[in-house]
Amino acid sequence: MRVRMKVTVSGTRDGEPWPERGSVVDLPDDEARQLIAGGLAAEPDDSPEAGPLVEEATAPPAETSTPTGRKPRAQK
Repeated sequence: MRVRMKVTVSGTRDGEPWPERGSVVDLPDDEARQLIAGGLAAEPDDSPEAGPLVEEATAPPAETSTPTGRKPRAQK
């Protein structure tokens, strides 16, 4: 069964590194179903425009601080 990897798995499978995220790999049916059930893989979209999975993220706005001008005086 062919699946598209949703994550990059560390380690090896049968002595070879796991395929990268977004790659399509052919696995035994039971192993493929386990990866799909675990959210690590999905059935591939075989349409021609289906490329690798791309994650889009928006960075939060940068935090800014307003200096007060002076440091507080040290207590004696």
